[in-house]
Formats: sequence, structure tokens, C-alpha cells
Amino acid sequence: MLTGKVALITGAGRGIGKAIALKFSELGASIVVNYRSSEKEAQELIDEIKKRGGEAAAVQGDVSSFLDAEKVVKFAIEKFGRLDILVNNAGITKDTLLLRMKEEDFDKVLEVNLKGVFNCTKYASSVMLKQKSGKIINISSVIGLIGNAGQANYAAAKAGIIGFTKSVAKELGARGITVNAIAPGFITTDMTEVLSDKLKEKLLENVPLKKLGTPEDVANLAAFLASDNANYITGQVINVDGGMVM
Repeated sequence: MLTGKVALITGAGRGIGKAIALKFSELGASIVVNYRSSEKEAQELIDEIKKRGGEAAAVQGDVSSFLDAEKVVKFAIEKFGRLDILVNNAGITKDTLLLRMKEEDFDKVLEVNLKGVFNCTKYASSVMLKQKSGKIINISSVIGLIGNAGQANYAAAKAGIIGFTKSVAKELGARGITVNAIAPGFITTDMTEVLSDKLKEKLLENVPLKKLGTPEDVANLAAFLASDNANYITGQVINVDGGMVM
């Protein structure tokens, strides 16, 4: 479905980003893996993609930096000659209750999770506008829809991504560029692995399917949105949450 396409995935060294990179490569896309500090994991992913017969390259860059985001997008163009798909996946958490939250904890989460989406989209969209085609997929969260105690910074950033997605979809649609958001629920990643079994059981009380999702569940939806099968879908927020938010 993605043969001949070039995809840039931010924060792709592990978790959901890694699963998306592997899925896109499996479907024929050339992959640009962006990472901030997980160089080892990024290189292992590149090796895995190449071992499977795919094309991939890694580029270091902190997407919260306007200049780094420009560097990352330029790398993709210089390496593969075009850019068809951008997945804004990079994100961090600094969870604590509002009264304990430091200013820098609020600022840093918004800088990476929200401003990083703006930075990369701004540069990638200028390339896609010239091509008159492109797919932008932003990884939000159900927390951006319903909020969560101890995650005011994270919820604000993920809710911001949803508003950003809808606005940019309206700006770019006439030039053949779609912009959509995915809102994962509780997915088995490094972030959820640290939770106790008791807490996981409590979380699953609100999930009709009674299980955590996998990074591959998110990757499957991202692959659909990145393909020509989703050419008439834009400005949407699609949950991958086992029915948690309805």
C-alpha cells in the first residue's frame, strides 16, 4: 500500500513509533527514523528494517527545537528525494498533580508534545505543498479528550494536537494533503510497563474489551491513514482505545 512512499516518523526508536516504522516498511515505504537520545534503539530499528529488505535511515534531532525540526525534514529530502508521510509521534510525560507541578515540567511537555508537532508539520507541509500531496498523522491521546488527574500538562498538549490537526486539515486540504490524529488509549509501552498489576486492573475496568492495546494496533490505523485508501479522510480524530472513550 505504501510502495514508493517516504515516511518520516518522529520519536520512532521504540514503542508506538517503532511499530509504525516497521509496519510502514512492511508495506513498502522508505523510513526516516527520528530520535532525540535513543540512538542505540534507533540503529537497532534501522538494522531490523534493512534485514527485512526495507530502506531506512536515522536522524538525530529534538523536535521541540525549530532548527532541529528543519534539519530532520531536510535530511529526509536529501536522503530519499521526497516526503510523502509525516507521523508526529515524539512525546514525553512529566506527570504530577497540578499543585506539585513545576513550571519547567509543564513547559517541557508542551514544547515536545505540541510545539514539536507544529515545528515538524510546518517544514514538512512546505515540501508536501510543492508535491500537491501528503499525509500527516499526529499521535494524540484519549487523555487529550477526557483529561486525567496528574497529567494536566500532557492532557493540554494532546488536546492541543487535536485542535491543531483540525485547523491544519482545513488549511492544506485543497492541495491534496490530509491531516488526521490518532488518540491511543492504554497501550502496552514503556510508559505502561511500569504500572502495577493492580493499577492495570483498575484501568481496564473502563475498557470494554478488557485488555491493553498494542503498538501494532496503533500502527495498523496509521498505515490505513497513510495509504490511498484514506484519501477522503481528513481532520479526524480516531481513538484506538478498546472502547474506553465513546
